[in-house]
Amino acid sequence: MSAATENVELVGQEIGKNVARAAMLAALTGAFAYVSFPNPVSPIAITLQGLGIFLAGIFLGPVWGGLSIVLYLVAGAAGAPVFQGGAAGIGQFAGSSGGYLFAFPVAAAAIGALVHGFDGLRDPSEVPIWRLAGAMTIGVAIIYVGGIVGLMVVLGLGPVEAFFAGAAAFIPAEALKMAAAVGIVNSEEFSAE
Repeated sequence: MSAATENVELVGQEIGKNVARAAMLAALTGAFAYVSFPNPVSPIAITLQGLGIFLAGIFLGPVWGGLSIVLYLVAGAAGAPVFQGGAAGIGQFAGSSGGYLFAFPVAAAAIGALVHGFDGLRDPSEVPIWRLAGAMTIGVAIIYVGGIVGLMVVLGLGPVEAFFAGAAAFIPAEALKMAAAVGIVNSEEFSAE
């Protein structure tokens, strides 16, 4: 008895590529968490994690971009030191930055949907800058809502205080991250296949 296996494909080639890309962007987001700066007006440090969220949505689209960030969160919850400053563990979701963490995959999926729609991926370098900027702005708003709610719940801040500590304090840094994402997207080194 013989079983021919030369035509058997256990995982489709496209799925395999997407899993690899999702893992790469999850790892990149974790690496970006190590780049942090204290924020004098917020209990939350400024990190480059948002850039990873932007890139996941822009390069992978709504489904794989969101899944990439879920993979990042699962790795961190399981003990990989991929959260802000090398933190890890499920307890991070109950801390002052937990609201941001919960919002990350939603933001990546929203950015992907606004850049690509739901009918397939387009070359991000061909997407108008205004559309990229708009998608990232919506993504940032989602992250800020999660962060503000998290600060209100965990630290007991009022809505206005939570807004200033959890959103307004980060706007200049987010603008720089958005500019970096647009530069990466339009770089010939990172153009889509």
